[in-house]
Amino acid sequence: MFNETSSIFKLALSILFFPLFFQNAFLSFAWGLGDQFWVSMGKRLFLLLPVLAFILGCWISMACLLTVLIRQQRVAFLTALLVTWWDLGKSIIYFWGGIINFFFNLAVAVVGLFKVAVFGLWSVVQEIIYTPFRLIKGVSQNVLSSPVPWVAVFMTFFWCLIEAFIFTYVTTPLVVDTFSNITGENLPVNFIRIPLFLFLLFMILGSYAVLSTFVESIKKKNISSIAGIGVIEVVVLFVEVVFLYREFVDSLVPWFAQYSENFQLGILGTLGISCFVWFGIRSLSWFLFAAHGTPTIMYIIQGKGVVIFSGSETTKSRLLGVSSEFVNRIKEETHWIQLKGEELLASFILPPLQVIAAAINFGTLLLSSNHLFDLPFTNLRSIKNSKDLIDNISRRMKPGNEVHEKIGDYQNV
Repeated sequence: MFNETSSIFKLALSILFFPLFFQNAFLSFAWGLGDQFWVSMGKRLFLLLPVLAFILGCWISMACLLTVLIRQQRVAFLTALLVTWWDLGKSIIYFWGGIINFFFNLAVAVVGLFKVAVFGLWSVVQEIIYTPFRLIKGVSQNVLSSPVPWVAVFMTFFWCLIEAFIFTYVTTPLVVDTFSNITGENLPVNFIRIPLFLFLLFMILGSYAVLSTFVESIKKKNISSIAGIGVIEVVVLFVEVVFLYREFVDSLVPWFAQYSENFQLGILGTLGISCFVWFGIRSLSWFLFAAHGTPTIMYIIQGKGVVIFSGSETTKSRLLGVSSEFVNRIKEETHWIQLKGEELLASFILPPLQVIAAAINFGTLLLSSNHLFDLPFTNLRSIKNSKDLIDNISRRMKPGNEVHEKIGDYQNV
């Protein structure tokens, strides 16, 4: 087209369409035609977008120069055009530096995420290791700070288990012989011990329940209740002495006979020692823990319920709650991941947007003599949404308001 025109017209066309002389070469070089794969990828990453913005800026700048003759405030407009090129140059530098910054932030984020994963896994392992100790601590705090005498309840029930175990071991031969005489068959010992243990456990718990009721009646000075429960307590004493403590004392007779010759304890001596043993064991266990544990056990069995909290007592700690250090660490790491994600996203988005915004400013300068974007973008919040951009350009295009703010700032400086 240039060869078929006169020299003057050819010169004018060359000036108007001067980007045609280099844009194909620039685009081919930026696309990396004929280069190795990694070289072409590097050129496309670092050069393609700046080259496209530069070529677009050249075309729009020529169009802007053609409209200078019909514009008002020509000096301000030409100054704004130069500032637009300055913004494009800064945006390209920001773009190249932003790519390097993005890969640096990506490496830091990967290392930080690996550190978070390692410390998170270590924190979980610590929580698993310390959970049993924390559980014991929580149980002890709840038990010690509770108005319910749980220690006495546990000790009472544990003591009943010990008594039931001892008397099961002592009375098993007698029970086996009795059932063998009745049935005429030799019953296995293990077949007898389990039901015998349960029977003795309930009987011992019942003896403590009778003793607790007897003490309550004495405190209330209820004569009729004292007499009735006293008879029941005597019967309980007789049953336990004859069937349990007597066997226990009989098992000690060989030990007595070892230190004396012709030792004969007799029925009265056996029953007397059994009564003293019963009274001593019941007295010691009652005053130590059973006086407080037995009423609570009776409340639970009777379904009356147990009051755990009362008045202004402090709330007890959770048994299986995680530690506050672990929760604070999770919050800190979550906050760090959120901040690092926003920083990584900004370093990925802002560099190309700088160049695109600078190229768009050429178009808005041609149409409205104003810049649409204020460069450079410092963070994601500096990128306005579409509605704000439309309102901003509409406000600048109002009659009598065609003032180039950026030019004014440069002139003031």
